[in-house]
Amino acid sequence: MTSDKFSDEERRDFTMALVSEFLGQLTLNFGGESEPKFPTVVTARDFDPAKDAARIETAVKTKGVDELTIIDILTRRSYSQRREIAFEYEKRSKKDMITALKGALSGSLEAVILGLMKSTAQYDASEIKGSIKGLGTDEETLIEMVCSRSAEELVEIKRVYKELFKKELEKDVAGDTSGDFRSLLLALVQAKRDEPSNIVDYEKIDQDARALYEAGVKRKGTDVATWITIMSERSVPHLQKVFDRYKSYSPYDMQESIRKEVKGDLEKSFLTLVECFENKQQYFANRLSEAMKGKSAKEKVVTRIVVSRCEVDLMKIRTEFKKLNQKSLYQTITEHTKGDYQKVLLSLCGGDD
Repeated sequence: MTSDKFSDEERRDFTMALVSEFLGQLTLNFGGESEPKFPTVVTARDFDPAKDAARIETAVKTKGVDELTIIDILTRRSYSQRREIAFEYEKRSKKDMITALKGALSGSLEAVILGLMKSTAQYDASEIKGSIKGLGTDEETLIEMVCSRSAEELVEIKRVYKELFKKELEKDVAGDTSGDFRSLLLALVQAKRDEPSNIVDYEKIDQDARALYEAGVKRKGTDVATWITIMSERSVPHLQKVFDRYKSYSPYDMQESIRKEVKGDLEKSFLTLVECFENKQQYFANRLSEAMKGKSAKEKVVTRIVVSRCEVDLMKIRTEFKKLNQKSLYQTITEHTKGDYQKVLLSLCGGDD
């Protein structure tokens, strides 16, 4: 539709939609408001769900399946738009689109596309469930999911988890972990973290820094409970200042202290927390680098980060990745993956840096 065919009212609505989306991206990170978003996947303009549904139906029915059309459509629409396409698909074909996609796709491509058909919170909840289901726990995934999510995200994940699996997330985590590791994860899942405040409490910063030092490096053995309380309940801006102040008490910074004091899953969890408090997008960039070090990528890790962050902060993760590796995420994915899996990741990556 050319612009001269818009009525004044349509033009005004379109402008308002653009403005409100822009303001949504500028959310101020003050008391209780969401973190700003830096997605690579955004709402598509000139969206026609019926047309997209028809194209996907044809792509699924094509002999040999037209994966490229499926990738092209579903990686360039927001989650709410994908839901609308699924609704139109069912109206057209009297079949469920997710079931049709499951039947048409396989392997890593299927994992990505089915992941995109879930909201970010549904996807996170499913990944956590997958990490504690069956024999043995996938601690690495569990640590990443619980320690890198904000209190606000965790509240939503808990709600969705109960909806999807008819179980409390706390109960499942408690039943699958033990000791201090369990205590830390449960404290985080309770999502009791303070909201960021505009007032800097220097006295409390100093108290917390000293308490972390006295509970760890200063004594024999570690008072883990004190560490858990401070790291699970204080706001992120407060903790950033605490870790800075900590260096005036301890000969080691917080990460070095963690490595000296605790081991195993507890060490990994505390380190993940500190990395995320200091720079969450750098943490994910590091995870992606590690997952694509060898000849072939650790697909589960790459899929999980790209799918779960593409509508959150993947644009910023891309920037951090380039800083870390002197090579773009786009180039790295190109070198370490192939076929339709490569195509779907590159599309979600949203361009080269």
